Amino acid sequence: MECSLKGKTIVVTGAGQGIGNELCRTLDQLGAKVIAVSRSPGPLEALKKDCQKIEIVQVDLSDWSATRSTLGALGKVDGLVNNAAIAIIKPFPELTEADFDSTFNVNVKAAFNVAQVLVPKMEAGASIVNVSSLAGLKAINGHCVYSMSKAAIDGLTQNLALELGPKKIRVNSVNPTVILTRMGRDNWSDPAKADPLKAKIPLGRFGEVHEVVEPIIYLLSDRSSFINGHSLPVEGGFLAGN
Repeated sequence: MECSLKGKTIVVTGAGQGIGNELCRTLDQLGAKVIAVSRSPGPLEALKKDCQKIEIVQVDLSDWSATRSTLGALGKVDGLVNNAAIAIIKPFPELTEADFDSTFNVNVKAAFNVAQVLVPKMEAGASIVNVSSLAGLKAINGHCVYSMSKAAIDGLTQNLALELGPKKIRVNSVNPTVILTRMGRDNWSDPAKADPLKAKIPLGRFGEVHEVVEPIIYLLSDRSSFINGHSLPVEGGFLAGN
């Protein structure tokens, strides 16, 4: 089943590394016009060097006004992937006001802001995919403020699906467990930490980056034309046994 995105303009936030970076490269290979957004100029320039057709946009999404002025200059958009996020993982008593504010400014407020700026540039058939987390659906020890932010993203997904559905704009999220990006490998390299979580996954492993990228591409494409307002777990069966 081919998921064609050829000629469609797709905006991807958090494009500097991990899932967002790999998604941009895959979309480019599929013939989409990719607008890669990140606050980090170095990774954006490296992406541009490898994929010369990709348009890069450097902006700090935690800056509400800069985001609106920068992304407001874009033209018609056919798809948006709200992928930018930070993960502050600490026991609940150790979380600070700064941890809370930083997490929600990037993970929730920025996604809301980007969508509000870009939705007026979308026409019928457009699709938004929010990159959430298994932690938005299931409590995970030490993930309190991160889990709260991802649950908020799932709430944004459902509400936008309801409000934008009459305009024929679909909104869904993907909710992965640990994905072996560079950051994922660093954070979960200790078997004492990783093995208990892996033991709860029937497939017995964490996910690879392409295993999140491909569902996102499906949700962006017309192949998912009647899927709207859903949070798709990408977690190897974790929820089946928990």
